[in-house]
Amino acid sequence: MKRETTKWVRKAEQDWEVAHQLAGETSPPRDVVRFHCQQAAEKYLKALLQENGLMVPRTHQLDDLLVLLTPGNATLARLRRKAGSLTQYAVDYRYPGLMASKRQMEAALRHVDQIRLECRSKLDLSPS
Repeated sequence: MKRETTKWVRKAEQDWEVAHQLAGETSPPRDVVRFHCQQAAEKYLKALLQENGLMVPRTHQLDDLLVLLTPGNATLARLRRKAGSLTQYAVDYRYPGLMASKRQMEAALRHVDQIRLECRSKLDLSPS
């Protein structure tokens, strides 16, 4: 794996771990959990772009990243709905007004877990 790819994976894993740690608290900060879910997914997709020698754009739009990746990785297309649901957490939930429910938080965790597993598989990394 390329050195820069490893850096993206390391950052993605940090966000993924934080999301799961916070979700396990008695009163989890659900908006923060969802933000870190989005961040982990974004960084994993950017790791794939990096590994495939593609430009890594400065965007939080997970759908845009998938569009860049799907020509070489058709199996990633099935993640589009999950990625789309996470995209809004990059910005919208960082400001007052929107509050995540427990159910929404749990869905975000499931979605990032699936994106993480698919990306790790494509990068020939163990699932854990």
